[in-house]
Amino acid sequence: MKNVKEIKVEVKGKEWQDALDKAFNKKKKDIKVDGFRKGACPKDVYIKKVGIEALFMDACDIAIEAAYKKAYKDADMEIVTEPSVSIEKVEEKGATFVFTLVGRPEITLGDYKKLGVKREKVTVTKEEVEHEIEHLREHMSEVVIKEKGKVENGNTAVIDFEGKVDGKVIQGGTGTDFALEIGSHTFIPGFEEGVVGMKLGETKELNLKFPEDYTPELKGKDVVFKVTVKEIKERVKPELNADFFEDLGMEGVDSVAKLEKKVEEEIKEAKTREADDKYIDELLHKATDNMKVDINNEIIDDEVKRMIAQYSQELQRQGITLEQYLTYTGSKMEDIETMMKPQAIARIKTRYLLEEVVKAEKIEVTDKEIEEEIKKACEQYDMKEADFLNAIGGKEMVKYDLTMRKAIEIIKEG
Repeated sequence: MKNVKEIKVEVKGKEWQDALDKAFNKKKKDIKVDGFRKGACPKDVYIKKVGIEALFMDACDIAIEAAYKKAYKDADMEIVTEPSVSIEKVEEKGATFVFTLVGRPEITLGDYKKLGVKREKVTVTKEEVEHEIEHLREHMSEVVIKEKGKVENGNTAVIDFEGKVDGKVIQGGTGTDFALEIGSHTFIPGFEEGVVGMKLGETKELNLKFPEDYTPELKGKDVVFKVTVKEIKERVKPELNADFFEDLGMEGVDSVAKLEKKVEEEIKEAKTREADDKYIDELLHKATDNMKVDINNEIIDDEVKRMIAQYSQELQRQGITLEQYLTYTGSKMEDIETMMKPQAIARIKTRYLLEEVVKAEKIEVTDKEIEEEIKKACEQYDMKEADFLNAIGGKEMVKYDLTMRKAIEIIKEG
């Protein structure tokens, strides 16, 4: 591909001799040669004893950084991935490195304005408002003891139970004062269904069967659970009265009408954000489809690595490592890479699209806009400016983000 260059760099003369000296000095402290104390052996004695070849790999490691800088300069293009390097030749006189450098691919913008994508109209129904209010009531409901009646779906039954297979109590099959929420599917199929309808103080035997995907020693076996209901609890939703509005703590909401209006506004705001995100996604998808670009596998692989690193950080915030996740799910790293590849390609294309729009439209961001954005972000996240900039990678990242957003606005406005 046009954006891939192989650059040979030869390191020789004083530069190579300096690398050999540094390689020897690195090894020197661990060298023990008869007639010299450890770490005091001269270089020429060491070479005579083991051969200069013993220094070659360390010398290459030392010389390769300066060699890459030369290759980067000779390539004269924007490098977008980590370079690969091979050693073509290494000898006493010098070493020859071959760098494979991947630059930014050639991109041809297609249509990115007036794409014919329609923004979804946002409406909020009365049923949606009522459903959300019921959700609020459910969230603020109290659990109370049910003095009369039977166990119903949604109730919590405090039970004692004992399970037997072939007349013998099974290990882990007993419990005292166990709070069973009906509908939680905590037990094997049929258990909760058997408890529904029981009265306070009632004892009942449930004749059930362990499922086939249960533990090897119990799967498919008949089991008898003896269950006693000791207490029944139910959730009671609050009435829509003054106490409810006070506990709710929504500013200015002290009546059903005001609550309905507030809830409607919040639902509309959320649906508007969702519709905007969907609209932008569809615009970007269509614009990238109109764009022409051949993306190297190296670029895709780099993006996948970045995505996996981000995913690993997300998992760590949840208290597990990527290795643990792979073990728990029975997955392999190759599975994760394959799964992420389509998204990686989409991300790369979107990034290239917006960067090209920035060039085509000559989009600029002023220092004042950058400072205002930093100030706003610091207030939003309650962070000091230095900490914020350190977290995101400096002012250049703020500038880049602002230019990308301006590019999106141009695509939206068409």
